[in-house]
Amino acid sequence: MREAPLRPPSLNPGSIAASGLCIGCGACAGLQSPDEAVMAWDGYGELKPRAASDRPSAGSRMFAAICPFSPEARDETAIAAAAFPDAAIDHPLVGRFEAAYVGHAEEDGFRLSGSSGGMVSWVAAELVRRKLVDGIAHVAPLDGTGGPLFGYRVSRTIDEVRRGAKSRYHPVHLADVLREIRARPGRYAIVGVPCFVKAIRLLGTQDPVLRKRIPFTLGLFCGHMKSSRFVDSFAWQMGVSRDAVARVEYRLKNPDRPANWYTAHLTLADGRAVWKDWWHLADGDWGAGFFQNAACNYCDDVVAETADIAFGDAWVEPYSSDGRGTNVVIVRSPLFHRMVETARQEGRLTLQPVDADFIVATQEAGLRHRREGLAYRLTWSKRGILPRKRVFPSRAGITARRRLVYRMRAIIAKWSHRVAWLARRLDIPGLYVRWARLMLAAYQALTYSRGSIGRACDAIERLLARVGR
Repeated sequence: MREAPLRPPSLNPGSIAASGLCIGCGACAGLQSPDEAVMAWDGYGELKPRAASDRPSAGSRMFAAICPFSPEARDETAIAAAAFPDAAIDHPLVGRFEAAYVGHAEEDGFRLSGSSGGMVSWVAAELVRRKLVDGIAHVAPLDGTGGPLFGYRVSRTIDEVRRGAKSRYHPVHLADVLREIRARPGRYAIVGVPCFVKAIRLLGTQDPVLRKRIPFTLGLFCGHMKSSRFVDSFAWQMGVSRDAVARVEYRLKNPDRPANWYTAHLTLADGRAVWKDWWHLADGDWGAGFFQNAACNYCDDVVAETADIAFGDAWVEPYSSDGRGTNVVIVRSPLFHRMVETARQEGRLTLQPVDADFIVATQEAGLRHRREGLAYRLTWSKRGILPRKRVFPSRAGITARRRLVYRMRAIIAKWSHRVAWLARRLDIPGLYVRWARLMLAAYQALTYSRGSIGRACDAIERLLARVGR
């Protein structure tokens, strides 16, 4: 592990954002009152902290320790070692855990109502049912007509928890819900992607109130975060106005089709619905990185290593062909291990134990991008604050073709924000859609075509490196 660099004198929310390391989690704004800092939308449809004044505050002084991408914050390995010191297994890619499973929730329609196997909602509901918590902080739909489509809320009943099911590839932040938790005594569980869970763990080291009131974290496997412009793109490609979109489902469930055949579904303010399969979208290849948050280029946690229990999709056969949805589950804390085992014995969950290698196989592409790809991205020149990660900068063992794939993803991620911004500004949606189709065709030809491209890849890589700077 590399030593953390000396703290730059300008390490603050603004400098983190300027360095492309702000994920928009809202942990820093949640430390302060709304009079001091709020989360606001930027021109690219991402959430960033905005200070109400230049005066320092207790929150800003804590910032270096609680920002999940701060080079001074503890990394996931250190956090997990403190949270799960007696874990039975410690795996270099999966982290510390007690047990792992593949399967689904059997009871009460949880599987049917979720994007995958229903396990996230089942565990959240079980915490409420057992009165282990007073509320679940999770992402739920908003009335998105002309505004944000999703946001964090606290659900206090099982019915409320169930209404928050399904995947949300949309920017959200924790600031408001953290203020609510701080203002209203009780015990809460928070559901979030890996960097959000990491932020909660780091906040607990600085804020004793939050440490006491948030005893449980439920993690979601993550490929990367999207900007809100992803929904704009859906609307453009389905021929409707973004301002008319009231609700979105990123993964409309259909038991008669494979689980990995995603369908984007928009409900409009007038009650009409439009939809399109992802493979017909100009930016529907997840791995290409359209609208990816820049901070995701510097993340090395796919499987929520700091969460008490973590959930993902079983992207291996025969599970990926099962349209009803199947989860992989990593149980890291003894309490959740007992909870899951009891429910298995009662027939409320249909889960089979699996090992770490199985989990890795289900997330192979994401783990390669976050470890091998991250090592390569760390060799690129970078302005601003340098992140401290658990992998070393290296090009060793990475083929020219694979290096070019990583370059291409970074360029698509960066320029999709810019081209979509210009398309909105000029009111020419087709500008973005045509650009995205060209980039997708180039990316897929590079990524999926067979054969060696040898020295040609090296030459193209050097060219793209100059263009992407």
